[in-house]
Amino acid sequence: MRTSKERSVGFRISELNMAKAQIFAKNLEVTYNEGKSNEFKASRDLNVEIFAGEYIILFGPSGCGKSTLLYSILGALPPSRGQMLVKGDDIYKYEQDQLVNFQRNVIGIMYQAFNLIPSISVLDNVVLPQIFASVDKARRDNRGRDLLRRFGVDHIANKLPTNLSGGQMQRVAVARSLVNDPEILLADEPVGNLDSISAEQVMNTLEQINLNDKKTVILVTHDAKYLPYAHRVYYLRDGKNEREVPNPEKKQIKKVEAGKTITTEIEKLARMYPYSSIEELRVKSLVNYLIEDIDFDQLVILEKAVEDVIKGRMGDNRFLDILNKRIGEGGVGFSKARSEMITKKIFTIMEESRDITRFRSTIDMDLGYYYQSRFVERLKKYTLSEVKIKLSKEQHERLDDFISDRLTGLTRRHEFLLALDKPVKEGGLGLNKKASALISRHIEKLLAQGVSYIIAKH
Repeated sequence: MRTSKERSVGFRISELNMAKAQIFAKNLEVTYNEGKSNEFKASRDLNVEIFAGEYIILFGPSGCGKSTLLYSILGALPPSRGQMLVKGDDIYKYEQDQLVNFQRNVIGIMYQAFNLIPSISVLDNVVLPQIFASVDKARRDNRGRDLLRRFGVDHIANKLPTNLSGGQMQRVAVARSLVNDPEILLADEPVGNLDSISAEQVMNTLEQINLNDKKTVILVTHDAKYLPYAHRVYYLRDGKNEREVPNPEKKQIKKVEAGKTITTEIEKLARMYPYSSIEELRVKSLVNYLIEDIDFDQLVILEKAVEDVIKGRMGDNRFLDILNKRIGEGGVGFSKARSEMITKKIFTIMEESRDITRFRSTIDMDLGYYYQSRFVERLKKYTLSEVKIKLSKEQHERLDDFISDRLTGLTRRHEFLLALDKPVKEGGLGLNKKASALISRHIEKLLAQGVSYIIAKH
């Protein structure tokens, strides 16, 4: 069993990562036609940190500011306000020759449209950046052929791009973007014009570049199926960074605050509904918890009522009234007993999840463990009152530890569930599978609401 110091480690501010980001955007705004009648803010107060060796996806619908941020990193879109730092330098303070050197040697970029020159060979397209850098022909041709060989298209080195398939052209474009061995690779919707097989080949190629070459990869996409490739995803909407989501299946390079890597139902829902806001996902999470046998019309009314509860626009009496009112009268049509049970559950969850939010927002290095212990005890008391099981003193102490570990993100959901199932003599709680599943479900529902609220605010 861990000491109090070990249990509180997840909340130690001093253990947060202080390493220098490779790319750092601070309060970045990019405005087109500033001061004119057609002024448009493409980016609004963006704050982004990207670390060397990360695979980052900028995700969102068309017009959300993804490509604007990408081209700001490239050095092609000066900020109207804020800063864009790459490797510690404000690249928009570079002299012209410094900027050219930066774009030639530090950054590589690949486009959706390939941008190959149709009148010269594949090999000459790949080595074109080195021609401009005055690299001698033998060296640049060797470099170009090596890259074409690596990506399985060396047999077409002497062909013209007009004779290639879409997948072949994009792999040639990948080779060209790497010919100067850049540290950072930018990819602007690189598979948008490809069939599914070619797209998968290109995405796997980018993953290999990230894993094997340790290049930083920054991909712009609006397709949710590519999100699992990334270490982290920045969700953009209306020029703003709506949320930042680490991929729990990948070892993180950026050290994130304890608890923010917890995989909750919210993040699973985010993959199903990638364009939904955090508030919309919280609504879906709670409604999923409540419904069993209602039709679509009832579901719409219930979702709206839950949304009003989450946003603080509705109290328990009004919520109870809507659940109990007849369907034709604008209610959900539940029985009085069922309405009271659901109302009690949802408002208890909201109160407990607000405690999670307050706890993570006000945590202090000296008071952290004291407050954490009190909070875990409350969380445990609520959970056991719902599950209605009795535990020994030893089981109570272990459940404190297991809840604390899950709350801080030191364990994942399946690990928490296994600890509840494991026999007492093996260090577990020794519960039956039904009790373990019920406890896990209650804890995860609270985490989904509390942690997602924190993500939305940060």
